[in-house]
Parts: sequence; structure tokens; C-alpha cells
Amino acid sequence: MTVIRGTEARRSETANGVMTTFASPTQGGASRSLWRVDARPGAEGPAHDFDAEQVWTWLTGSATVELGGETYQVTAGDTVVMPARTVRRVLADPDEGYAAVVTAPAGARALAADGDGDYGVPPWIA
Repeated sequence: MTVIRGTEARRSETANGVMTTFASPTQGGASRSLWRVDARPGAEGPAHDFDAEQVWTWLTGSATVELGGETYQVTAGDTVVMPARTVRRVLADPDEGYAAVVTAPAGARALAADGDGDYGVPPWIA
């Protein structure tokens, strides 16, 4: 058993928000990565894809999720299962943003929305 202390959580910041990694291969040898996304109000994530399934659960706020050509409105308590190889984009509520927890297999790779690029493993999943 591995215990990962709160003080060992790793923060990664982008223009749209902060990802706080709680478990990953570089933090205790986890086979899955678990992180929190704190998105700024009005943040608009890029259209992209992943080579593995992700599961998102909203803790606070709300967002619009564009997933595989469909659009979903989500709020605190909602969970979205994002299949692998399905283009997605998450847009934060313009007034309050959101916080969500996300899990994916360790080493999940981000891909270009058009399928022509591999961005690699994001630091919050590594």
C-alpha cells in the first residue's frame, strides 16, 4: 500500500486553470492517475482527444462539455465518462468556473483533435 500525503500533491498550471495531481506513476506507482481541475471562470479548454477513457466528476460550479459532437451542461455532482478516441472540449461557467476530479489510466496520451498529432502525456497524468 502506498500513502500519498497531501503535501506531495503536484500542481500544474495552464492558462485555463490548475491541475492538482493526487496519484500518478511518479507519485507512488499508481496504475491510474487522479487529479483535480480548478478551472477559472470562462476558461475554454482546447478541442483535443485522449487515447484512454477519462472519468470527470464535477465538485463545484458548472461547465459545458462538448464530447463526440454532442453538447452537455454539467453541474456539481454530475459525472461524465469520456471515451477514448472521442474529441472533447470543456468550457467553464463564465461566472463561477468549476472544480472537478478526474481519473484516467496512467500514461494516457493527449492527441490532436484532428488525429494528426500526439502531444504526449500531460504532466498531471505522468
